[in-house]
Parts: sequence; C-alpha cells; structure tokens
Amino acid sequence: MGLLPGVYATKKKNGSIYYRSSITYRKKHISLGSFDQEEKAHNAYKEASFLLNHQEISLSSYQENSCLSHDKWVSLLNFRDNHVYFKNPLYLKRNYFLYYLSPHIELKFDIDDLFYYANHKIMARKGHLFVADYGMQVNILGRYGIRNYGVEGVDYIFMNGDSTDFRYENIYIINRFQGVRRKEKNGEIFFQAKILLHGSYLIGNYSSEIEAAVAYNKAIDIVKRNGCNKNFSYNYIESYTPSQYEDCYRRLSISKKIILYKPPKDEQ
Repeated sequence: MGLLPGVYATKKKNGSIYYRSSITYRKKHISLGSFDQEEKAHNAYKEASFLLNHQEISLSSYQENSCLSHDKWVSLLNFRDNHVYFKNPLYLKRNYFLYYLSPHIELKFDIDDLFYYANHKIMARKGHLFVADYGMQVNILGRYGIRNYGVEGVDYIFMNGDSTDFRYENIYIINRFQGVRRKEKNGEIFFQAKILLHGSYLIGNYSSEIEAAVAYNKAIDIVKRNGCNKNFSYNYIESYTPSQYEDCYRRLSISKKIILYKPPKDEQ
C-alpha cells in the first residue's frame, strides 16, 4: 500500500520509522520537513500546495497551528510571488527584502545583503543578532562598522526610529571605535577615550574620534608594559597610513593615571 501524496518514509539510526514531506513546484523539489506521523506529513504537503496555488494567501495569514514552520511558510510564499527560493525566511520587496526572525518580527535589509543572508541564518541572543560564520557567532552590526555589543543610542542610532530597519541609509554610527565616546560640552564637541581596568580610567579628551581611538591603543600598550595581561581589542584605523598612525601615536598625550597604572595581581 502506497503512502499519501507528498510523503515518503525513512528510518532513523535506531530503526524507527519517520515521515518526510516534500513538494515539487516550478520544477523545484522542496523539502517541507520531518514528521512522526504520515498524516502530519501529508497535511504539510496539502498546506504547501494550497499556499503555492492561492495568491490571496499572504504572510499575515500564518497561524500558530500551521502544519508548516513559519520559516518554510515565508520561503514558499517568496518562491510563489518572486520566483526565487531561499531556505532562510526571506521575502523580496522592491529594492530591499524582509528577514523574518519570527512571525511577529521582520527585519529590513538592503538588497545588497541578499546573498549574505540567504546563506547565513540570523539568531537572537540577549538582545543582539548574530549569524554563524566560519564556526563563530558574528554580530550583524559588524557589517556596518559597529563593534561587537555596540549600544543603540550610544554607538549608533536608527535614523527613522525603527530598530528593525537595517538598511544602510537608516543606520548612523556615533562611535566606531572601542573605548571612544562622542561628547558635547558648552556647544563644543570632543571625543573621550576610556579604558576598562579595575574600573573605568580616563585616557584623555581629543578633538577627533580617530585621535581618541589611537589614544586607546596607546593606553593598551602602556598598561601592558606595566604588567597588565587583560585581553584588549585594539582599534583598527583604516584611514591612516603606517606613518600617519605613528605620528599621531607619538604626539598624543595620555593621562598620568594610565602611565602610572600598576595592575593588581589578578590582572598580572
């Protein structure tokens, strides 16, 4: 006796049987998932067929009791409407695309990022968004030049106030560098560099963010020479040649508290 349409049976390593569901649409074979019962697998097939053949079904039609996962629902509707299939939950719009983190959270990205997110699944952890890249979890903010664990409102802002809109024109970077903060006093803007040792230590105030970033690097070198073995991340100054960096490094003044800093035993 044959199985229901769209279903085939397979075995686990322990010999138990489970059921896989799939559908072919526009000559593409699409896997719909694995199920513990033949009927569930068949229902997933029927639901996929219904989605692909009824234009009135939209992304907002998804129900929590659906036979298909929400990710698969998005992939199928995008394939139906835009004729491109992605395994990740992407839906193409004009000049940008949506990435569905959940049925209720959609992220917006520029079309230039389509290939990247078609091949990298976004994960959420403690309010930060990551992808797995070369075996590591990489914060997606790094694609904008924002350092890991950058703080919204401190290191960057969303220009339109929408924190789900990751299109490049919508993200303004306030602080690009580790240990640097933009400050304003009496109408004058300056950049403050601090380093976290046993508490936060002021390195100095500087006229540009690059000077403050170089000062942070210089402070790292000083405290390391003084015996501190903490693992600091240096700022990379892409716009400076080696000679420009050396000149800036040499002339920048550093707080005496940093120069005289002696690390406690747990930092040595």
